[in-house]
Amino acid sequence: MTGHHGANPRRRALAKGLGLLALVAAVPARAARPAPRTLSFYHTHTGERLMATYFEHGRYLPDALQAVNLLLRDFRTETVHVIDPHLLDQLYALNACCGGRSFEVISGYRSPQTNAMLRKTSSGVAKHSLHIDGRAIDVRLDGCDTERLHRAALAMARGGVGFYPRSDFVHLDTGRFRTWGAA
Repeated sequence: MTGHHGANPRRRALAKGLGLLALVAAVPARAARPAPRTLSFYHTHTGERLMATYFEHGRYLPDALQAVNLLLRDFRTETVHVIDPHLLDQLYALNACCGGRSFEVISGYRSPQTNAMLRKTSSGVAKHSLHIDGRAIDVRLDGCDTERLHRAALAMARGGVGFYPRSDFVHLDTGRFRTWGAA
């Protein structure tokens, strides 16, 4: 007997298996897809709030990044600058570790003019601070003691970690790993 009905059963199983394999390969695995990343901010100087999902479906979201750039602008000069997305990733990891709610922003981006002014009036402001490059932030985390936030940032060993207990904030940046301030 010839024709379709008499086809080799192994051949049909192989064809069916290859079809199933092609279907599985075409559907992206959910487990491999990174989870969305959302951050919440309260800017202590402007009173502005922002909750933004800045990373989803394996990519940074431009509109959310622009909203973060605006919130973290130099509030003294109103200058907006691109914030390093890896800084946001550090904040996201810290929040996940510490279980806080919203980051209270003391300082995000600083224009060169603001940085120079702060150097004249405050000790501990670097001449070429990473704030000028959009790669640093000074924060507290609502619902998390600042000392605990500092210890968690040290444990991550990512970027610069400064602790300012009298001013009650932690400095984070995306530079090389280094630490300063009281422990």
